[in-house]
Amino acid sequence: MAIRQILRRSLSNERRLVEVPKGHLAVYVGEGEKKRFVIPLSYLNHHLFQELLFHAEEEFGFHHPMGGITIPCSEDQFIDLTSRLSRT
Repeated sequence: MAIRQILRRSLSNERRLVEVPKGHLAVYVGEGEKKRFVIPLSYLNHHLFQELLFHAEEEFGFHHPMGGITIPCSEDQFIDLTSRLSRT
């Protein structure tokens, strides 16, 4: 499955750079300069977040230049989405 490949590579790269708390994942977000966010793995099960992952796969394939998953949306959109997910 594509998501598992992305996660496996991202998690191994992230461990080499900066530790991420257990049960979380680092992602990079932004249209120009990328900002790093650490999110709960539970977000990956939500259909709205899976849409973002699908767009990331379409844009970047399995090569993410930042070393973690790069999400191709604005920082404001990402914050809005994660705020909604944290309330569910």
